[in-house]
Amino acid sequence: MDEKQDVYTRVTNKIIADLERGNLTWLQPWQTGHKAGDVSRPLRSTGERYQGVNVLMLWAAAMENGYVAPIWMTFNQAKQLCANVRKGEHGSLVVFADRMTKTVQDEKGEDVEKHIPFMKGYTVFNVEQIENLPAHYYARTEPKHATALERIEAVEKFVANTGAVIKHGGNRAFYRMADDIVQMPELQAFKNTESYYATAAHEITHWTRHPSRLDRSFEQKRFGDSGYAMEELVAEIGSAFLCADLEITPEPREDHAAYIESWLKALKNDKRAVFTASSHAQRAADYLNGLQLGCIPAPSL
Repeated sequence: MDEKQDVYTRVTNKIIADLERGNLTWLQPWQTGHKAGDVSRPLRSTGERYQGVNVLMLWAAAMENGYVAPIWMTFNQAKQLCANVRKGEHGSLVVFADRMTKTVQDEKGEDVEKHIPFMKGYTVFNVEQIENLPAHYYARTEPKHATALERIEAVEKFVANTGAVIKHGGNRAFYRMADDIVQMPELQAFKNTESYYATAAHEITHWTRHPSRLDRSFEQKRFGDSGYAMEELVAEIGSAFLCADLEITPEPREDHAAYIESWLKALKNDKRAVFTASSHAQRAADYLNGLQLGCIPAPSL
């Protein structure tokens, strides 16, 4: 098996194993009290945030091992800081995507440059697995205890800035592309405010698929088909990314059991599915965050 396929298989098998245990990798206890930030925002040693599928992989590793530090680095990066990975520690897989340029001959026998995408896997360690790092890598702080009112106001502003039309009523949450609206039950229908906003984040991730925005389509034709499962996986992961940004702790929805079955089918049929879904979810989260900064014009509704 070539290295590219091996990376796809290793990551996908990890996500499948979690789902088969009923564990959604992206549902995490966000606030952990590390000075560099919460574990919901995995960071490289440089402070740069991980993106896409790497976020899911490091969330899973942090949850399994109880890490509270959000910072990860390679064996050599630790060594450069005169630190060392503790004996017996096992690292976590992350991936790096790039492309190489190769000169080939076209049908006329002329040399042309061809860009070939590739993906490599490499191993990182959480700073809690590493000894003798500078003190700030281990620095803790008291977890934030924002009041519900503060949290609601921040999320309300975020949602309003997207320009999405949200209507309330009934007992179902959904996005309807034909009308370009998000439908939500009333807040009082949810067991807590975070469940309400996590569901709203899921639906406004769907909202980004409209042709006037990200124009995302997996050719879904009916409820439960492979295209439908992929779009739901994008929305679920996108919601998790947004919840991390907004400091919301998402909880399993009542309909997750039905979705997990369709997600497992999609992942088992296509080893690239979780990479595709994570990439689209990251684009959706970036798009929605861009609307907060005025970087992307809100659609005319």
